[in-house]
Amino acid sequence: MSAKEVRFSVDARDRMLRGIDTLVYDMQDIGSRSYTYISSMVKCMEAAGEAGIDFVVLDRPNPLGGLRVEGPPIESRWISFVGQLPVPYIHGMTAGELARMANAKAWVQPKCKLTVIGMRGWRRGMTWNDTGLHWIATSPNIPYPSSPLYYAATGLIGEVEGIETGCGGPEPFQIAASKWFRASKFTAYMRSLKLAGVTFTEYSKGGFEGTRIHIDPDTPTDLSALGIRILAAAQQAAPRSLFKGPASKYDLFYKCYGSDSIRAAMERRVPPAKIIGSWSTNNARFASERKPYLLY
Repeated sequence: MSAKEVRFSVDARDRMLRGIDTLVYDMQDIGSRSYTYISSMVKCMEAAGEAGIDFVVLDRPNPLGGLRVEGPPIESRWISFVGQLPVPYIHGMTAGELARMANAKAWVQPKCKLTVIGMRGWRRGMTWNDTGLHWIATSPNIPYPSSPLYYAATGLIGEVEGIETGCGGPEPFQIAASKWFRASKFTAYMRSLKLAGVTFTEYSKGGFEGTRIHIDPDTPTDLSALGIRILAAAQQAAPRSLFKGPASKYDLFYKCYGSDSIRAAMERRVPPAKIIGSWSTNNARFASERKPYLLY
């Protein structure tokens, strides 16, 4: 960004915040790192810090609950608006808790004068179904209270060419299909994994075959690991690398996943269990580091 562009950005921010004493964040996140509502919160925190005004978070439930810490970490070079904070793909925190952690650990620069208004009655083991609250679609492809579960499972792999996840239709993120799959064979494979709380039925539409995913909200299954298993199966069935072409073509996928190492892992046919296992040390460390910032 040029000096002129930076100056324009600062001027635009100053105009937007002129006369404001307190900036309030009141948005419903869905619990996965690549969903950009938390990134918006972080950028607003930075703007509030720069402007010297108060920042208030009206906290809301994490639809996935507060216990899951799953998925790949993010390398610093891949920090972007679709992955603004160095947290696991599924972080198990509320927006208010993330704001507290980001401010305290200087992930927000400069820090802001932060206040979090906590919830009454929410507990970490609650998924959305347990809250009794009405779900309002947070975006077109997150229309149902169950949508955050499916996004956690297939939101990453939908960025890979040749894989269909149902976005744009009535079952967003609930499909795992490809032109290289055969519905019966792939569905049988997914069933053979015996993933607790996750079931599969055959899917075929528009030249794509695969499986329709059904996730129980209380499933103990690692949801982001499910996506990697599907991606590896697609690579196994495909006649060529899923990542054919220049690396820049997959920048958005790498930003969401948090690393470009997944390309080499897929092309070398690294077993999914090994990829998934490589996340465990980071996730255990994060689960410990987040404790001082938890509110519930």
